Amino acid sequence: MEISEPPEPESLSVRFARGDVMVSACPSRTVLKHVTSQWGVLVLIALQTGTLRFSALRRKVGGVSERMLSQTLQWLEADGLVDRVAFKVVPPHVEYSLTPLGREAAEKVAALADWIETSMPAILNARRSA
Repeated sequence: MEISEPPEPESLSVRFARGDVMVSACPSRTVLKHVTSQWGVLVLIALQTGTLRFSALRRKVGGVSERMLSQTLQWLEADGLVDRVAFKVVPPHVEYSLTPLGREAAEKVAALADWIETSMPAILNARRSA
C-alpha cells in the first residue's frame, strides 16, 4: 500500500485571488446571492434561448414583478453576466442577452434546476415523511 502525502496548503495569494465563499467578507458571496436567487436563476435560464426584450423576459419568467426583474437584471449586468443594449428609438427598446460568463453561469444553474425538477418526487416524499 502506497501512502500519499497530503496536498500542500493553498498559498494565501492564490486563495485571495480565487476567493473564499465561506468567509463572510468574500465578495463572491454577493455574486453567489445574485446568481442563485430565485429570479437570478430563472433570468439566466430564460436568456439561454437568446436575446430578449424586457417584456418578453418578464412573460417568460412567470410571477416576477417589474421592479424585481429590473433589479435582478441590474445585478446580473453589474456582475458581467448579462449584456444590456438600449436602442435610441421611441418608444425605448432594450434587449438583454447573456455574456460569455453569463452563458457559463446559466449552464451551471440550469443543471441545478434540472436536478431539482427531476428529484421533485423524492423531495415531496421526504416532505411528507418529515
